[in-house]
Amino acid sequence: MNILTKNRIISKIKTVNVVTMLALTCSSLQAQQKAVDVLVIGGGASGTAASVESARLGVKTLLIEESGWLGGMLTSAGVSAIDGNHRLPGGFWGEFRDSLASHYGSNNAMTTGWVSYTLFEPSVGNEIFQKITQREKNLSVYLNSSLQTISRQKGFWIASIKTPNGVFDVRSKILIDATELGDVAKMCGVKYDIGMEDRHITGEPAAADKACNIIQDLTYVAILKDFHKDVRIPRPVDYDSTLYFNCCINPLNYISTNPEKPTWTPQKMLTYGKLPNDKYMINWPGDGNDYYLNIIEMTPEERVEALKKAKSITMGFVYFIQKELGMNTLGLADDEYPTFDKLPFIPYHRESRRIHGLVRFTENHILNPYTQSEKLYRTTIAVGDYPIDHHHNRYIGKEKLPDLSFHPVPSYGLPLGTLIPQDVDGLIVAEKSISVSNIVNGTTRLQPVVLQIGQAAGTLAALSVLQNKRIDEVRVRDVQNSLLKHGGYILPYLDVQRNNPVFLALQHIGSTGIMKGEGKSVNWANETWFKADSILRMKDLDGLTDVYPYLNMNKWKNKEWTWNDAMRLLEKISKHEKLLTAKNVKSSIVGIYKSIIKGGGNPDLNHKITRLEMAVLMDKILDPFNNKQVDIHGAYIKK
Repeated sequence: MNILTKNRIISKIKTVNVVTMLALTCSSLQAQQKAVDVLVIGGGASGTAASVESARLGVKTLLIEESGWLGGMLTSAGVSAIDGNHRLPGGFWGEFRDSLASHYGSNNAMTTGWVSYTLFEPSVGNEIFQKITQREKNLSVYLNSSLQTISRQKGFWIASIKTPNGVFDVRSKILIDATELGDVAKMCGVKYDIGMEDRHITGEPAAADKACNIIQDLTYVAILKDFHKDVRIPRPVDYDSTLYFNCCINPLNYISTNPEKPTWTPQKMLTYGKLPNDKYMINWPGDGNDYYLNIIEMTPEERVEALKKAKSITMGFVYFIQKELGMNTLGLADDEYPTFDKLPFIPYHRESRRIHGLVRFTENHILNPYTQSEKLYRTTIAVGDYPIDHHHNRYIGKEKLPDLSFHPVPSYGLPLGTLIPQDVDGLIVAEKSISVSNIVNGTTRLQPVVLQIGQAAGTLAALSVLQNKRIDEVRVRDVQNSLLKHGGYILPYLDVQRNNPVFLALQHIGSTGIMKGEGKSVNWANETWFKADSILRMKDLDGLTDVYPYLNMNKWKNKEWTWNDAMRLLEKISKHEKLLTAKNVKSSIVGIYKSIIKGGGNPDLNHKITRLEMAVLMDKILDPFNNKQVDIHGAYIKK
């Protein structure tokens, strides 16, 4: 037995022991109702992040997960190649990546395939999530458990939870739906959409001409392992080789009816998702194991039956790889999933219900954040930089759908109001069921964004409890401050890293809208820049009068600014806002210059000032981020 296999067996024994202990804990609770502050249903990417963050903020939290694993699409579904946010390693996503790097030895050790900079074995991801949750004293985790019923009574949620050791009730102040398909939101009566919106209604350039219930393909991922010997499986009963003709260059291409012949070699296709330790993630969209199936409104029993076909498609693809491509030493890994078929616990769901939230985030908010009537960029709680990527290859009639394969958009911030449903108190919705358009779901569904969504959901829930406020009463800035304190991003600026002393200033000032970033699409590397080193001009402060409407800025128009100009403006605002005297403003500028910006000496007041320098001065002297509160739509709240 090799060391790796031995470690996997030990890990599985530990997981079983944890489940056993949790089951015993449940048995002692059955005679009474368990009370918690926050109840999280679904231990996927967002549910794990939400429960950890809620517990870290000091509130009693319970996480319920149907399988024996944590991590959802990252682990239980096998999508263990991270898409996007490589240069934005914020918050819980950054913590998870750092934990993976520690396990494998470095970040470079995870760059094993070409689709991602971060690839890992799903079982390792589960082990990391389990360890993180076990360290939190305010967090209880019940695995192999499920929600049976939920009701709202006298300001509390009463949930019936089925565990391996029986059924018991839980009373919670706040409920978080972190399920894969938004099932809890439906149980709670939340309004939602499924499928595509009408472009003429949403105004999104990339949307469909007419609304429909078509969703993205799902995938039953396969994790293959090189056994270095022939491990071919028997031919599947319903095997149809024509489904895979164009997955890559192969001898069967010549009889394909598709005029567009593939350009990928078999090796290129395989190494797309190459994982450490001679393993391969098979999640191939082009005539591979994607499958069109809409199970969202099915019963649990109907879903299980329908998903058999998705599994069959995947097993057929595995057989095609072994037989037609001659890779007969590759077989389903025997040290990943403790399932009878060695496939993941769940499929990779790219799309689910999308709730009607306090705000709806659309493509227009990403393309032109500053010109929208709602200034949602001021309320953001997570960032993403992946293109809008929809999978419709297996849908019959795909040629009539919008082409949204890596549709370019700038990087973006996701607004808080997408997590808060309309008309249902005490509920927060996470994972892929947040209030975004069908188009935008094609980028917010990616793993790093969903981990951040979970962290924001946990933060909002905990603050609601700690402040004794309704969810919609918690201040946007309070949520953002907590996320920034815990290493998150609220805007996707690439100018400075999180450990830079001016990082917070750029996040703060950008979020006020006083100074705005510039987003652009560069292939897959969608970006937003604060333009930190550019010389400050009057036009760079076009959002100043939104915050301080009494200012008359005409005398500085189109002029390159100096430190002296900046000082006079800060003196004027400080006097009106009753913050600092002119003498104290000048003293503060000198101190900020010495300690943060240049690290010594006095500023030359006649020298030109950069956007970054002005942002730091405004943040430290005026603090508009905290002194000027915004509502959930991004409008400034008038006192």
